[in-house]
Amino acid sequence: MAAPRKDNVKDIIIETTAALLQTHSLDDVSLATIAKAAEISKGTLYYHYKTKEDILLDITDRYLEQQWNDFILWTEDKNKDTSMHRLIKYVVERNVSNSGTRMHLIYNACIGNEAIREKLVERYTKFQKIISKKIEERIGKENADYIAWLLLIVSDGLIIQKELLNPHIDVGTFISQTDEFSKSIRP
Repeated sequence: MAAPRKDNVKDIIIETTAALLQTHSLDDVSLATIAKAAEISKGTLYYHYKTKEDILLDITDRYLEQQWNDFILWTEDKNKDTSMHRLIKYVVERNVSNSGTRMHLIYNACIGNEAIREKLVERYTKFQKIISKKIEERIGKENADYIAWLLLIVSDGLIIQKELLNPHIDVGTFISQTDEFSKSIRP
């Protein structure tokens, strides 16, 4: 008798791999490990994905798409305070909150995974443009592009410091200080 069929196998594989990447590097996770953790056969896994990198690309798509959708929903919610300082805090806080996934993406892009690098650069550019547009709506065009890139770069720097467990920087305090500082930005 065959094992019961699972619906949304790709979702199960993506979620399982993402969970494994919270505590392991991509190099330390094999396809067999993923199949076992997902409670599927290796054959089923290979049917959907030939390599770990293919799974990471789908995780990348899902992660970046969710981040994009959340940002759009938040900035367009008329019931929320989306003033300039809140927008800055939101971008930095949200980018840093899921640092594990982001570090895997950055690391794999930097060591030569061209597909992930291209996808990240494409998404960075897309995020920068929409963040810049939202900043422009709040304080005008001058410096909007610069501030948007600054937020993305600061976020990545904080992710690195967080993952390094740097005892000399408290990420939460830094974000609060950035929020206070950004209140002085005027149109």
